[in-house]
Amino acid sequence: MIPEKTIVTSETSKSSPLNPSSTRIICHVCNKQFAQYTCPRCNFRYCSLPCYKSHSVQCTESFMRENVVDELRQVRSDDQTKTKMLEILKRFHEEEEEEDDDDIMTDDGEGSSSTIPEETIQKILAGDEISFDDLSLEERKGFQRALASGELSKMIEPWDPWWLSSSAQRISLGAQGKQLVQCVEEEDDKEGTFVSDIPRGPDAPLMSLSKLSSTKPSPLLPLHLVDVLYSYCFTLRIYNGEWQSDSLGAATMVLSVSSVLGQNAQPGTMKEVLSFCLEQTCSSAYKSLGGGLKFGLNLVDDVIHVLSLGNAALVCLLCDLQRLVLGALQEVKSSGRDLKKKLKLADRKVYFMMCWVNEQTPEVWPALESSVRAEKNSIVKLNDYKGFHDVKEKAHTRKGGVVIEEIE
Repeated sequence: MIPEKTIVTSETSKSSPLNPSSTRIICHVCNKQFAQYTCPRCNFRYCSLPCYKSHSVQCTESFMRENVVDELRQVRSDDQTKTKMLEILKRFHEEEEEEDDDDIMTDDGEGSSSTIPEETIQKILAGDEISFDDLSLEERKGFQRALASGELSKMIEPWDPWWLSSSAQRISLGAQGKQLVQCVEEEDDKEGTFVSDIPRGPDAPLMSLSKLSSTKPSPLLPLHLVDVLYSYCFTLRIYNGEWQSDSLGAATMVLSVSSVLGQNAQPGTMKEVLSFCLEQTCSSAYKSLGGGLKFGLNLVDDVIHVLSLGNAALVCLLCDLQRLVLGALQEVKSSGRDLKKKLKLADRKVYFMMCWVNEQTPEVWPALESSVRAEKNSIVKLNDYKGFHDVKEKAHTRKGGVVIEEIE
């Protein structure tokens, strides 16, 4: 486990001409201003109230709520979203009245109108939380229908992966992989700036491989890196980018998709790597979450794109994955000894891989990128030739081949 992460600059500060030789600590949130304050809860350094508020979410989010509640909390302050929620609830009532029209007719032949309780409306408008128990029987039925149909998911803003943003192509780290000042982008339609959502790189210098291990790194590490990248992209897309809302669940998903981290496997070919990853993606466990061959091949494209970004982006990705694993370790209960052991091993593997990536020359990634793309094209051609709508791939390590089976 890496010690407490701190960004320190010992260079002359332009903002402090009276004390040019002093060592200054940079704000861990915006990575732009010098930190003047320390969070009393976690000793995180920050420079201003906005950064403290932003940090507070990062500090507590993984210990608070389930993903759905967290999403509702994020959108509840939006008046337009509140209005849309009210319209959906009213529509639920109208549909319920039409279905049960014969049962709710009054003595004079006119249907009694069912309205949303005033108390519920006031809670929504005030931005207060509403539990399932606060809903009437009709509202509960409507909510369950909307959940099953996916109508509620339309209220959640789609997440754009950070590795596809333009700022991902401009990530810069120090010689030892240490985090530099984070990229800040201008917004054309709003005043001010916002900090890019690129994951923070290591706050402390990465160790050299020679200090981590006396043996030479395995030549299979590039293949294992592809396995780990795929599992990360898979998890972030499933979690809509918000793994912090459920670190333990996200880490469990990473372990299930990655044979390297979850099963301590040592795949020896690119075919074996992608076979296992796509097999997991096409499994029944993830079908309901949008899994399948098309989704899996899109994730392979994600891996190819991440590799094209080079060392700095790869280090930031692995650093974010390590934070995910460490967050899960804090949440796992004492009864989950086996899971805790797997998470600790995954933490060490990810950190070693991060140090290895940082020491690689830029020429390594185009070659690995080409290898992934070639194997993907092979899978697509085989699938088109067989004429299957969906496939399940199983790697047979003894024969070194892949058998493609149709999922019924």
